[in-house]
Amino acid sequence: MKYLVNISRILVGLLFIFSGLIKINDPVGFSFKLEEYFGPTVFNIDFLLPYVLPLAIFIVVLEVLLGVFLLIGLKKEFTIYSLFAMIVFFTFLTWYSAYFNKVTDCGCFGDAIKLTPWESFTKDVILLVLIVIIMIGLKYIKPLFNNKLLYIFPSISLILCIVIVNQVLSHLPLIDFRPYKVGANIIDNMVIPEDSKKAVFRYDWLFNINGEKKVISTSGNFPDSEGTFVSVETELIEEGYEPPILDFSMELGDIDYTDVLMKEQKLIIFVFYNILKTNSDAIVGLKETVELAVKNDYKVIGLTASGEIDVNSFESENDIDIDFYFCDETALKTIVRSNPAAIKLHEGTIIQKTHWNDFQALNLTNL
Repeated sequence: MKYLVNISRILVGLLFIFSGLIKINDPVGFSFKLEEYFGPTVFNIDFLLPYVLPLAIFIVVLEVLLGVFLLIGLKKEFTIYSLFAMIVFFTFLTWYSAYFNKVTDCGCFGDAIKLTPWESFTKDVILLVLIVIIMIGLKYIKPLFNNKLLYIFPSISLILCIVIVNQVLSHLPLIDFRPYKVGANIIDNMVIPEDSKKAVFRYDWLFNINGEKKVISTSGNFPDSEGTFVSVETELIEEGYEPPILDFSMELGDIDYTDVLMKEQKLIIFVFYNILKTNSDAIVGLKETVELAVKNDYKVIGLTASGEIDVNSFESENDIDIDFYFCDETALKTIVRSNPAAIKLHEGTIIQKTHWNDFQALNLTNL
């Protein structure tokens, strides 16, 4: 039992630290995931929506610290019961997501490791079992150091967490795991290869044959059957290949200009996933960067999910005159974790991405 408890202790501690550090790298992304859970389509607890970012930061820092506490044996009762409460909560969330197909990616490991809802639920059940084992054998958890040394490690961990959070909120994530990272080509990441695996569906066709209802199943073709067709239900049997980028577009006036704009050799895109939430401190730097980019022969555009009225109002109030194209808000939040942000592209390849705090660092002289 002693060995089983300590093996479980190491596994749980390391996994919580890893999970927390992955999300600390991108707390804004984790806050978007919390928005999904708190939104009207899942739990409908709108009063928490204004607090998703501080809540996200609190959760990820707590994950790291509890993992450190467990590994070094500090405050073992508080640590293990806190871990138990967290994993019960997470297990419920992942079960709910999987069973009701509400949130297709729980964000457990950010964008670094994608898990399906049922994979996330299975992972949490395994963690729950390991934590229960530790609870049963709590007497075998011994501190690794004396009391003075014990507090050094969590103190250093907390300071590092604060430093990382401040850095990524003021700029961008230290590591970009998304398909829009620097060096990625957007068009290439949207292509589905001809030899890629195709999704397999089952079609259940309901017919009325001589007054009796009969279901005929096929893989897609309309069945050759007598009687009157009533309805059809479709079930996904096996998933096919999905490109890394699914929902990116650049539309203006109901026309998609994605292919045209992705051929531009010198393109600057200012991304506003919600133009009404634009940080007012970004306006001066934004206008200066637009002016400098135009002088250096870049095509400069805006990309937003906001409506035309809000865009026109923003341009008028801030004296900004660029063409705004429209894209799905979720896609824009995935592209870059800043509102606004700037992206430099060459023929669809992302050369540079900057937070609005770093507009002055955008290299507009060389590709």
